This record gives sequence, C-alpha cells and structure tokens, in this order.
Amino acid sequence: MEIWGEVLVGVAIFAGLIGIVVQVLPGAVLVLGGILVWAIMTGGTQAWVVFGVAAVAIAIAEVLQWILAGKHMRKAEVPVLTLAVGGIAGIIGFFVIPVLGLFLFFVGAIFLLEWLRRKDVSAAWGATKAALQATLITIGVQLVGSLVATGAWVIGLIIT
Repeated sequence: MEIWGEVLVGVAIFAGLIGIVVQVLPGAVLVLGGILVWAIMTGGTQAWVVFGVAAVAIAIAEVLQWILAGKHMRKAEVPVLTLAVGGIAGIIGFFVIPVLGLFLFFVGAIFLLEWLRRKDVSAAWGATKAALQATLITIGVQLVGSLVATGAWVIGLIIT
C-alpha cells in the first residue's frame, strides 16, 4: 500500500479513537474498517493476521463493555428503558446544543426518569451517577480494545 493510503487509514483510525471518547462516531467500527481496508490493500498473510488480531480485540471489547456496564447498571437497579430514553435525549440534545447538549440531555433525562420512578431526589441522583459510570466503563473498554487493534496495525505497518 502506498504511503498516502496508509496515512488515510491512520486518519480513519484516529477519527475512530476520537469517536469512542466523544461518543458521536461509531469509533470501533471506524478503527476496524480502517484496518480492514489496509489489510485488503496490503494483502498477504501478515496483513490478514493483523486484521484478525484487531477484530478479536474489538470483538472482546464489545462483549466486555456490555457485560461490565450491564452488571453495573443492574447493581444500581437502573432499567434499560431509562438508559434508552437517556440515549435518545442525548442525541436530541446534541443537535439542540451542539456537543454539550449530548451530555446535558443524557444526564437530565436519566435524572428526571429516575426521580419520577423512585420519588426520591438522592436515589435519582445515585442512579444518574451509576449511568454515567457505566458510560465511562463502556468508553474505557472500547478504547482499550481499539488501542490494542491500533497497536496491531502499527506493528503490521512495521513488519510489512
């Protein structure tokens, strides 16, 4: 693969890593997609082994994020519906108040729903904090998996 192609793949991977942190882009998909394009264009056993390692790292991260965040939310007794409504509110908020609205509407919706459900402000705030912690767990696990995939790609660049 020519150098400009590798640079474009690197930009896609970087955008994916940013997307994981900001939670606006499908980050892990961009990272794996960039590595897939690189493997196709580079060809050979080494490139496909790199892609396989990246795919496994991201797949493990995707499964772990659901297990760990789900366990955290069950422990805090926050229903999935509350998270779904919070997520939808966050998306709407992103367009109402660019970028900042994502966070504000997500937190606000979860707090409001849990306050209505529990009839207790401190319990609602505790559930809201648990939802934020679960979100951070998700981001962290996705980021680690994608960084392992990125590391495999960098090694692949060196050995191919």
